[in-house]
Amino acid sequence: MNHRTNRSNDQRPATRFGRPLSPAERAGKTGQKRGSWQQGGPEAGDGRQRRGGQSFGAPKRRPVKRQVIAAQGDFEVVAPQTPALPAVTSFAELELPRALQATLAREGITEPFPIQGATLPNALAGRDVLGRGRTGSGKTLAFGLALLARTAGRRAETKAPLALVLVPTRELAQQVATSLGPYATAVNLRVATVVGGLSIGRQAGEMKRGVDVLIATPGRLRDLLDRGDVRLDRVETTVLDEADQMADMGFLPQVTALLEAV
Repeated sequence: MNHRTNRSNDQRPATRFGRPLSPAERAGKTGQKRGSWQQGGPEAGDGRQRRGGQSFGAPKRRPVKRQVIAAQGDFEVVAPQTPALPAVTSFAELELPRALQATLAREGITEPFPIQGATLPNALAGRDVLGRGRTGSGKTLAFGLALLARTAGRRAETKAPLALVLVPTRELAQQVATSLGPYATAVNLRVATVVGGLSIGRQAGEMKRGVDVLIATPGRLRDLLDRGDVRLDRVETTVLDEADQMADMGFLPQVTALLEAV
């Protein structure tokens, strides 16, 4: 049973957020008022976010040791703690295997697209990379060259690929496989696709023979994993291609489960 003693307004102690006011607060020096806002930044309120980067709530208690560089929807975009490596303007500046360099020249690709020049130094160094670009901007080779370079010289065990590319659709899986095919052949890596709508038995057989780089849609890969036809504990490089589309299509739970198996 709750027991409450009623008081008149003049007997009720002045409080702020459930605590008695300090002498300074009684004098009107209360600092930030409840309901005020600051544009999303390292000192904005208590971290409760509203759309557009506005933050509402209690005054800050301690400075947050991070730099917010933008606010998108309900999420803060935080500046990376490790500075990015400088971009390059030629493939010769990169530590790519000679076979990949020769294949680039043979394919008529003489200099990197901007997204390739910016991301390849970091990806080749083993750093996590997030890139965004339009169709035709060179995204596939931006991740593909680094993936192949880091996997070259190794051989996968049966059912245990060394690199994984997750894509939302069968069509995109085929496009990625076609784009990376000449480069994978140049460094003696075996590439395979596993997608829905095709024989899972044939795909399981291919996994049994050994695949170095696996390009897969989440649903079919989950099926093969459940059947014991593939294992992901040897994967060292993972790519999510068109990750936003996979999220829009409802694949995020499957993708999360697959990444936990890596």
